[in-house]
Amino acid sequence: MDVPRLTARERAQRALRRRMERRPRYRGPPINRLIPNILTMLGLCAGMIAVRFAFEGRFGPAGAMIVTAAIIDGLDGRIARLLKGTSHFGAEFDSLSDFLSFGVAPALVLYLWALQSVGPIFFLPCLIYAVALALRLARFNAALFEDPAKPATPKPLFALAFFTGVPAPAAAGLVMFPLFASLAFTEWEWHALAWAPRHPLFVVCVLLGVAALAGSTLPSWSFKRVKLQRGQVLPLLLGVVAYATLLVTEPWAALALAGLIYMAMMVLSWRQFRRLAAEHAAELRPVE
Repeated sequence: MDVPRLTARERAQRALRRRMERRPRYRGPPINRLIPNILTMLGLCAGMIAVRFAFEGRFGPAGAMIVTAAIIDGLDGRIARLLKGTSHFGAEFDSLSDFLSFGVAPALVLYLWALQSVGPIFFLPCLIYAVALALRLARFNAALFEDPAKPATPKPLFALAFFTGVPAPAAAGLVMFPLFASLAFTEWEWHALAWAPRHPLFVVCVLLGVAALAGSTLPSWSFKRVKLQRGQVLPLLLGVVAYATLLVTEPWAALALAGLIYMAMMVLSWRQFRRLAAEHAAELRPVE
């Protein structure tokens, strides 16, 4: 029986197949699953660099690095879900990075900037803020992993559009408001006003207030689930363009304004949550 002769292309394909079969196979995660963890690591490094800048007295770059960590934190989770690289390790690593970048780093930056010269007792508000952020992150992680022995009560659908308390990146942005406002006034050469946000009592009030918001059960919007009406799209786009222009021309003023806008949105989100909760309770009430 004659064996059919193989063409040169078929022989090359067969040789390549044999080499692929003999090639050692490595066991481990693919590269795409490491990308979110690499971003989380970069956010952690940004928080550490912010602390270093603060020790050197370079408070502007320190604030910029905390903002950079917040941007990275907003990207790593979305990229993980996009690349299907979510994992328990990634969630825990992200929480540890958030605690350092948004809990420890802002507290140390503000202490070295405004409170160190006053006295050691003013380190206490920084500790309270860092502990409040740690508790908030622990509560968030505990909600992700349900105990089979004690199943949690399912939330109504409208509650999924809200966070419980202020998220860690937003808390860092709020607590850095005195530094951003002071830097903006300094750039405008309003030196008399530049010292007002740096007053130790004002910084202490901001630290304690943001710590209370982070550890509270106050509902705040989860923007990835918020839906807009058609008439709100164009004003939102114009507002984003105006804010981006301000961010490029006056970055410190834009960052300080972002804190004020977020505080106003906290009030609006609380009012909307109460209205939706009342409507939900009315739907569940039995009809007599």
